[in-house]
Amino acid sequence: MPLSEHEQRMLEQLEQALVAEDPKFASNMEGARRGGPTRLRWIIGIVGVLAGLGLVLVGIQTTMWVGAAGFAVMVAAVAFALTPPRRGKLAVVRDDGSTGPASSGRRQKSGSGFMNKLDDRWDRRGQDGWN
Repeated sequence: MPLSEHEQRMLEQLEQALVAEDPKFASNMEGARRGGPTRLRWIIGIVGVLAGLGLVLVGIQTTMWVGAAGFAVMVAAVAFALTPPRRGKLAVVRDDGSTGPASSGRRQKSGSGFMNKLDDRWDRRGQDGWN
């Protein structure tokens, strides 16, 4: 059963809040819910290894270079299958309807705890002249 338009907007707002609050966690969760690209990468890797193995066997019958090319194809296929897919920057839909990358700046600090004061002093260290 598909979500209503209101539910979809609420879900998008929750996702945007998560991206703004913790982009690294949101990126990890985005990769976890999409199993398609990794499954496709495994299939392409297996087909590549089989093609490379075929080239190695043909290389045994013909020349060494064909076998070396087959080995290179097998290594490339395994590397392709085992590496995670690249992800683009996460986009945020703003209140005015425009879209853009999630801000990579530091979050606003709340409270006046000891660690926040240390963080502020660390951020200002070059401005105060104590490099």
